[in-house]
Amino acid sequence: MSLYIGRQASKLWKRICSETTTEIKLLTENWKYILGGLIFQYIHGLAARGVHYIHRPGPTLQDAGFFLLPELGSDKAYISETVFTTIFLSFVLWTFYPFIFKTKKIYTVLIWCRVLAFLVACQFLRIITFYSTQLPGPNYHCREGSKLATLPRPNSVLEVLLINFPRGVLYGCGDLIFSSHMIFSLVFVRMYHKYGTRRFIKQCAWLAVIAQSFLIVASRKHYTVDVIVAWYTVNLVVFFIDKKLPELPDRTSAALLLPLSKDSKTKEENHKLLNGNSGDPADWRPRTQINGKIMEDGNAVHVEAAMNGV
Repeated sequence: MSLYIGRQASKLWKRICSETTTEIKLLTENWKYILGGLIFQYIHGLAARGVHYIHRPGPTLQDAGFFLLPELGSDKAYISETVFTTIFLSFVLWTFYPFIFKTKKIYTVLIWCRVLAFLVACQFLRIITFYSTQLPGPNYHCREGSKLATLPRPNSVLEVLLINFPRGVLYGCGDLIFSSHMIFSLVFVRMYHKYGTRRFIKQCAWLAVIAQSFLIVASRKHYTVDVIVAWYTVNLVVFFIDKKLPELPDRTSAALLLPLSKDSKTKEENHKLLNGNSGDPADWRPRTQINGKIMEDGNAVHVEAAMNGV
């Protein structure tokens, strides 16, 4: 038993080392996109901090969601945060699964380049909206009489730049029109829907986002319009940007990371020709991937069988 565990641990360590080498190579080629996306996350937080200084509390706007959904109260605000944290952490862990499991469908670095591109576009639109029109925040700490409703004049520029993380993020006011939590959740779920392979997890993810939408309104963290705008804006942004970005390469193709020499490339082409395939790299794609979307586990066998029959 101990010998078996030792062998499995050795295989796992080799897999992690191999995957790390691969991802480091990708990171050296795409670090500018990763860095730019991370910097914009800070800019987005800075913008949300800035609008808090100019927020003015007032009567809560009339909202259909507030009439239809029961109010959870400030003591139950953790429920929506728990759902969001579960979605966030689950997606982050999934993007690193190639380091552990043998079934490698994605490259971690390339997935995050794509995710950050979607987030930047959506957050840029969000910044424009909440600076265009300031609304009285519906959250409990943003209402009249609360000391946190409007921030006092900063004593220095450094006080603004530090954002007071994480308290400044949790107790922000004024960054409305669309929900930041919905941006992250919808982008993450859409990415897993396209590149994930477990149908059951996809269904659970969509149900979790729907539940989070209702919980945000019930917790009075956002108006109903903030959630609705996020639903159609994020989906439109992801749809149009995804069409412009190059499709993720297949894990079965070594052309991305291991350029072939002239001799090895010739041997590879001869091997493909002998097996009835052309030497065109376009024919090297696995049959379970169609239009850049990885097929679910339940459909892969049927697709392959149908294609073999043809």
